[in-house]
Amino acid sequence: MTPIMIETISSPAGLAQADFQLDSPLKDRRIVVAMSGGVDSSVVAALAARSGAEVIGVTLQLYDHGAKAKRVGACCAGQDIRDARAVADRLGFAHHVYDHESRFRDTVIDQFADEYLSGRTPIPCVRCNMGVKFTDLFRLAKELGADCLATGHYVRRMMGPAGAELHRAVDPARDQSYFLFATTQDQLDFLRFPLGGLEKSVVREIARDLGLGVAGKPDSQDICFVPDGDYATLVRKLRPEADDQGEIVHVDGTVLGAHKGLIHYTVGQRRGIEIGGQAEPLYVVRLDAGAKQVIVGPRRALAVAGARLGEANWLGTVDGRDVMAKVRSMAKPVPARVEGDRLVFAAAEYGVAPGQAAVLYDAADASRVLGGGWIEETFAADDLNAE
Repeated sequence: MTPIMIETISSPAGLAQADFQLDSPLKDRRIVVAMSGGVDSSVVAALAARSGAEVIGVTLQLYDHGAKAKRVGACCAGQDIRDARAVADRLGFAHHVYDHESRFRDTVIDQFADEYLSGRTPIPCVRCNMGVKFTDLFRLAKELGADCLATGHYVRRMMGPAGAELHRAVDPARDQSYFLFATTQDQLDFLRFPLGGLEKSVVREIARDLGLGVAGKPDSQDICFVPDGDYATLVRKLRPEADDQGEIVHVDGTVLGAHKGLIHYTVGQRRGIEIGGQAEPLYVVRLDAGAKQVIVGPRRALAVAGARLGEANWLGTVDGRDVMAKVRSMAKPVPARVEGDRLVFAAAEYGVAPGQAAVLYDAADASRVLGGGWIEETFAADDLNAE
């Protein structure tokens, strides 16, 4: 297929905002683009090619080419690799595929199963970004002599007084900053996110103008390696003991019944507990993996005053600082304060689950990501005051 001329793009609304932040002239630069086979990374590749820089597309094969590869909403598998290659051919740049299936299984899928088994609520997308995608792609891009690594994530890289900063995307419905809190400063210095200032509709318009076959391709789902969203089946396959039954226990110590396996429950859950005859609705308050117990109680029992964070990654000074904390991907940020490895909420927060991430934003500039950490445990108000 004859490569098309990128200069023919007729979507000026977004192109001026797609800045690779490289020293001019770009014709002397090399950009490596992480290509998943979707519309977002394909448009990033198109914008990179339009800049005049040399472009190299890189795709990581993260799992096999079987049934998962054909499923709509997957990424980094068979059809997606073919889509990425077709885009590279159409735009006229080199494209490389690297087999990372084994590393993806070891560092993301197996850990996903182990987290559920230990009574935690995992976020595999963050583990994938902080390991296979950014760490490995970062190394590959450096080996290819790139001046930067560009991805299709919806976040913004902005220059501040102390250097590169990570900010929310302009389109709040597409913002992915929660999943990128573990991006290190070294990685941020090398990474570029050209779509952070664009609306999704503009991105699809660019793809249509270019005649890219992925223009109407559905977005990938969050947990790309779980067929049909049935994570329990995957966990059972990898860890058969995940179906071990145990007790459902009220926070007052009363045994209320039996559960069908910890993998079916998460902190804050109300549906599926299947315990009737209570004066108040019951919620999952915590999971005790050692005792194989699901602890339940009324909604007020979910209230926590703070959390201890582990594996923290900071992109700014946070200790002793007022911040806005986002403790679930779909939650709104709430006022909090950082005290060492503790995150103390200004008001009681509900449904804070170990295994999830607490991502912190600047209280003065709510768009700036200061970093975050993994929620290791939570504390009631009395627990924090006792210390």
